[in-house]
Amino acid sequence: MVPTLFGRIQTRLFLLATVGVVVTLLIVPVLPGSSGALGARYANALLVLLAVAVLGIVWELIYHFLMQFRWEKDWPTLFGLLTLVPEGLLLYFLLRSGAVDFIDPVPPAAFWTHFTVVWVCMWLVANGPMRVPFIRWRFRGGRVL
Repeated sequence: MVPTLFGRIQTRLFLLATVGVVVTLLIVPVLPGSSGALGARYANALLVLLAVAVLGIVWELIYHFLMQFRWEKDWPTLFGLLTLVPEGLLLYFLLRSGAVDFIDPVPPAAFWTHFTVVWVCMWLVANGPMRVPFIRWRFRGGRVL
């Protein structure tokens, strides 16, 4: 059993704000194809994380709707990893089209490296260490009673 819709949104935002920020701070200096001042690259990468968070809330609503057609109302764990494909493609095309105009253009190699590394790290934490301190997260939507 996975957390409730609200719990999944909270988990996504928590992981982006912790794991996502830490990983971003570590990899921005070595992203391929990036140029310019390091501070500007950090600001741009953190804005990409913000865009992932905002779009992620919409994605969670879509995933919740789709899960209603599954008999156990849950995704296999691997689906959580594979959702990086549609989410990454949508954000990439939104950035390329200029629809998200507050983020400077990001080189494709830098975007995909950053997005994939952050996503995989978040997925690993959510499916590994996070289950230890937050044991109730997996049962009854995190409720204590």
